[in-house]
Amino acid sequence: MQSKINSFFKSASSSASHKQAIDLPENLSDDEEDFTREPEIPIIYTRRSPKTYREDDGVLECDDMNKFGFGEQLVVSNSKRVLNKKRKYAQFHLDLGQSDFMFRNCKTCGFKFVPGDEEDARLHKEFHKTYTHGIGLKGWRNERVINMHSLENWRVILVLNDDPPAHVKKVEEVIKRMEMELGDGWIFHKHCKVYLFISSHRVAGCLVAEPIKKAYRLISKSDEKSDVTTTREDRKLTSTTLQFGSISFQREIWRKNSSTESVRKSEDALLGAIICEKDAVSAVCGIRAIWVTPANRRKHVATRLLEAARKSFCLGLILGQCQLAFSQPTNAGKLLATSYTNTHSFLVYTTNLL
Repeated sequence: MQSKINSFFKSASSSASHKQAIDLPENLSDDEEDFTREPEIPIIYTRRSPKTYREDDGVLECDDMNKFGFGEQLVVSNSKRVLNKKRKYAQFHLDLGQSDFMFRNCKTCGFKFVPGDEEDARLHKEFHKTYTHGIGLKGWRNERVINMHSLENWRVILVLNDDPPAHVKKVEEVIKRMEMELGDGWIFHKHCKVYLFISSHRVAGCLVAEPIKKAYRLISKSDEKSDVTTTREDRKLTSTTLQFGSISFQREIWRKNSSTESVRKSEDALLGAIICEKDAVSAVCGIRAIWVTPANRRKHVATRLLEAARKSFCLGLILGQCQLAFSQPTNAGKLLATSYTNTHSFLVYTTNLL
């Protein structure tokens, strides 16, 4: 019995070894051995970019965000985690027929801006402050100070055409601001002398003077005014009578002579006209333009600029107040020239076009 059992296990082990020898023979080549092996499957893993998000999570992709202009900051609604610190809002407006849709015009500085837009509000604030108080100017190392009042923190400096580029560039900026109110293309040329009134590190006023050779004296209004007296003969009387029982009403219409109305119209037309004498007089300094910021008017800024020009325009010579000639003045310019020179017959000259 034991012999049968031993023979059974011996035959099983020998058959297994024989099968192994058949499956894996020793003399197989490398190619045949690779053929018998199982093929290896490579596993490739690519990490998803942190800036791409699925629409399933309720968050748009970065390309869609940039397309609509909502900015670069994304917040996941579930975790409430800030993915990027940069954020930019885009404001939309509804056109419902508003009269002031999108743009509003500032009544003081005339700047047009969009209400609610942060960038427009910032630009309007800067422009409004520059327009009302003047262009910023801290000062230069080498500047020609004509007049100075340390207690009131103001000074008047002179800038010429051959000064450093920084000085000339600042003058050009001030001239552009003047042209917004006085008109462009005639205020400044290379032979002009520019006086800047500096107050609280801002240009509060500017005067442009030029050398001239002749001027004309302004003719003041005639003291004798022709008073037109209307007599009874000059009027045409028409009467109508209204009778109400025993009471009668009489209406009279008085028509004045037509010559009175023509005189009044001619006087109104001459109010803005400039009438000068035919004979020219010699003059040296011509005030081409003068300008003061709105917040600094009625503070004697123009008078101080005129005083600085009168004392420093000619080297070694101080001009009199009546020796300053003004370009074609407006109504405000007439009041300034009359107040400064204490006469209605001040000097006027013709400016040459640039």
